[in-house]
Amino acid sequence: MPATIKIDERFCHNVSDNPTGGRSLQPEQTSKMSEKGTIAMSLVHETLARAHGFDVAPIVEAAGLAASALDAPHARVSAAQYGAIWSGVARALDDEFLGQDSHAMKSGSFIAMTHAALGAHTGRQALQRAVHFMRLVLDDLAAEIDIDAMRVRIAFRQRAGTPVPAMFAYATWFILVYGLLCWLVGRRIPVIAARFRCPAPPDTPEYQLMICEDMSFDQPESWFDLAPAFLDLPVIQTAASARAFLRNAPGNFVVKYRNPGSFAARVRRALRALPANAWPDADAIAQRLNVAPATLRRRLHQEGHSCQSIKDELRRDLALEALLDPARSVADVAAAVGFAEPSAFHRAFRKWTGRRPAEYRRMRERPASKAR
Repeated sequence: MPATIKIDERFCHNVSDNPTGGRSLQPEQTSKMSEKGTIAMSLVHETLARAHGFDVAPIVEAAGLAASALDAPHARVSAAQYGAIWSGVARALDDEFLGQDSHAMKSGSFIAMTHAALGAHTGRQALQRAVHFMRLVLDDLAAEIDIDAMRVRIAFRQRAGTPVPAMFAYATWFILVYGLLCWLVGRRIPVIAARFRCPAPPDTPEYQLMICEDMSFDQPESWFDLAPAFLDLPVIQTAASARAFLRNAPGNFVVKYRNPGSFAARVRRALRALPANAWPDADAIAQRLNVAPATLRRRLHQEGHSCQSIKDELRRDLALEALLDPARSVADVAAAVGFAEPSAFHRAFRKWTGRRPAEYRRMRERPASKAR
């Protein structure tokens, strides 16, 4: 498996802790532009690895990625790019579960599941319909619902004689069902804890960000627990709203409903409230979060981060989003995300994406022009 990048090695560290110069993004711009987030290259490799026997170069190209970016240890991709890769692999395989079950989840299955769940009145009914649908389309991996006053447990069982699924298979199931459920009730449903029979993947912190912080591996059973408040919430979506939703699902779920309670997420929110050239140092961030600096460093280390790596990641996310605005020059984007010198921004951007900023912008404009 090619996904061997460690989370704490994924960032570009040539940016100083307090870069200065240039116009910074305003706090409201920062928040809006960084919500979409980015996805680690390790998950891109995991997804492309599902396309057994297929040439993935056209899929990568269609997503606006340079082939060299696949080998860049610090590279990440946007939510839109990851969604395009996910969809491209699913189409190539004609399997929306990406070849991870002995029975293919044929193209169009997710649309059918969405419309089936749209007929539900509450979150409880929507969950029941989605879980039942997945049992109908998959043979090896099935889930059962167990509800009590404290949690809603989604427990997995696998067909006798089949190997323990890899974490990516559990995550695929989670993305499809959980993402749909959150959209149906119009809010992120808190994930309390998760346990899996499989060994821990190399990119465990990325899965913690996707699902929840309280996650363990090599366990006797596989399950994840949801906070039960959503059960009685009404399904607020309609067939009309589903049309726009289905254009980007399910790839956008990976970042749309990420775990907001991790320390890394709390640091990101604190930074997003400030312009990039005013980001505080680690001790000041700890003070803002009302925790001891040593506690913050320890918790971030457990999640595979540091304050500096989060700053670098946020600068990258802001840059990727800002470059989608054709009215902004590359130099302006560089200054807005805290680079004093455009040349430093160019070097960092190539490490992130494998492309020059202008080249990345052209690649992202191409699919939009085709859509028009």
